[in-house]
Amino acid sequence: MAVQLLHLLLLLVFLPLSLAETSSSPYLSPSTFLPDYEKMLKSFKIFAYPTPPKDPAALVEASSAAALLDASLLRSPFLTSDPHRAHLFYLSFPSEEPRSVARFLRAIRSKYPFWNRTLGADHFFLSIDGLGIESDRNLVELKKNSIQISPFPTAQGRFVPHKDLTLPSLMFQLANLPIPSAKPFKFFAFYDGSARSPAISQILNELRGMPEFLINSWPSDPVSRLRTMSVSRFCLFYYDSDRPRRDLAIGDALAMGCVPVVISGRPILDLPFSDVLRWTDMALFVGLHGGAGEVRRAMNRTCGETYEQMRAAGGKASIHFNWSTGPRPFDLFHTVIYQLWLRRHTIRYGRYNEL
Repeated sequence: MAVQLLHLLLLLVFLPLSLAETSSSPYLSPSTFLPDYEKMLKSFKIFAYPTPPKDPAALVEASSAAALLDASLLRSPFLTSDPHRAHLFYLSFPSEEPRSVARFLRAIRSKYPFWNRTLGADHFFLSIDGLGIESDRNLVELKKNSIQISPFPTAQGRFVPHKDLTLPSLMFQLANLPIPSAKPFKFFAFYDGSARSPAISQILNELRGMPEFLINSWPSDPVSRLRTMSVSRFCLFYYDSDRPRRDLAIGDALAMGCVPVVISGRPILDLPFSDVLRWTDMALFVGLHGGAGEVRRAMNRTCGETYEQMRAAGGKASIHFNWSTGPRPFDLFHTVIYQLWLRRHTIRYGRYNEL
């Protein structure tokens, strides 16, 4: 009965989103997304290995999204107690300390046959900082083969694009918050937060002197930030994988109708939900080397119908960044699970004597 109710909610939510899919859909494949999602709800199964009590700081310390995902997954209907029915296997490590992880993996591969069957290619795990370079065989296989889920952005060198996933920062809950009308816009562009890089500091200092730009040098409170986003045409974000900030409120900007402008000094390979969303249809990506002038030109080029389509697509996509206390179609939890579902047919690595 619960599955039928969830399917009904799914259709009620998705139908309005699909009406304008030809002009402002945020999805990479609008025609296949819903059928695939329904198949996932009906059949996807995950086996979670038993784990000893966790280090309290293991997940909560750096990302509440990771902590919520771990807790929600371990009580979700996607779990199965029969590992032979599972499409994927969840490694819920008691700690992120490398020696602790290696010990856990040694125990898993000695007690269960599933890791050795694929060398971990059908396994996934959460990591706050992303797995670095290690010499232990178990950790090498984990980094090379298994699906890592880590907060966005991931530190440079700790994300493998063809298999790994990222979690966006949690959206501020909009309940009981009166949202002002998005038009007319009060600000052309809005930046909220500190700047730890000299390059982005120079850009922000130049933009600060331009009319209709609001450049905060320190993060504002969540309610004030949302209200300012709702009356801003563009919201500026700085992507820095050398010193990652885990509070990039891109989901909030999308929900408030503020088109994100992401400034970066290198290609961004770890965008959240990149298997689902067509980011270039709802956000601008500008190179750091072009300076403040290029940032301003990129925004000026995005006007009229193009801007409205991007804004509409972003509003539709924002549902995927929202965390729900109960099961809700397309929320952050289900979108992460959907991306895992897409990886259920990942490459399987055979042992030498099985080839």
